[in-house]
Amino acid sequence: MSRITFENFQDDPFRGINPGDSSKGAEKVLEWAYGTYGEDIVYACSFGAEGIVLIDLISKVKKDASIVFLDTGLHFAETYELIDKVKARYPELQVEMKQPELTVTGQEEKYGPALWERDPNQCCYIRKIKPLEEALSGAVAWVSGLRREQSPSRQNTNFVNRDERFESIKVCPLIHWTWEDVWEYIKTNELDYNELHDNNYPSIGCVPCTTAVETGGDSRDGRWQGSMKTECGLHTAGNRR
Repeated sequence: MSRITFENFQDDPFRGINPGDSSKGAEKVLEWAYGTYGEDIVYACSFGAEGIVLIDLISKVKKDASIVFLDTGLHFAETYELIDKVKARYPELQVEMKQPELTVTGQEEKYGPALWERDPNQCCYIRKIKPLEEALSGAVAWVSGLRREQSPSRQNTNFVNRDERFESIKVCPLIHWTWEDVWEYIKTNELDYNELHDNNYPSIGCVPCTTAVETGGDSRDGRWQGSMKTECGLHTAGNRR
């Protein structure tokens, strides 16, 4: 299989392949991705439940893989505690805590207080999208933990995607996994995970924009409640600013 780039991408090379193995295609896709791109692929990890699964799977393929965490400065204490546990468990992984150019205080001085309430898209751009653009500069591909069942906007995600937002190849090994699959893997392999998951937080982002949810429903429930916003912008097409 030839090396796929943003410029020569035509279709997902794994489209139509029956993901019948125990990892539902994830291991096969990761082996191909790291075998193909080597040092030119980065895993952008939020350290949610899917992230913990992917870190464990990736560590079996490339122990010193590059992982970037978008450290907005607004994450829960439990998230930072989990990152420390992961670093201890996988000491060879290269975890970068990528911070935005503006501190939270600097953003407040420039844009006013609580930008996430008045213009959450601008806040996400400053604290997440722009830093990831920088982190992916020079990378041909990146890994994401998107799953098709997470939300309607993610139902058409493929294993290998042409990413217009970051002009790269986005690899999504877990597209066929269910929420139950994710947690079965975590429990079976006794992996550390964010303790907020035990308190009805299925999707965990920044403190101001994440709330607990009732059981059941969309796994993205609890993000930007009370608004029409459902994505931070990392996984939606859009022009660079």
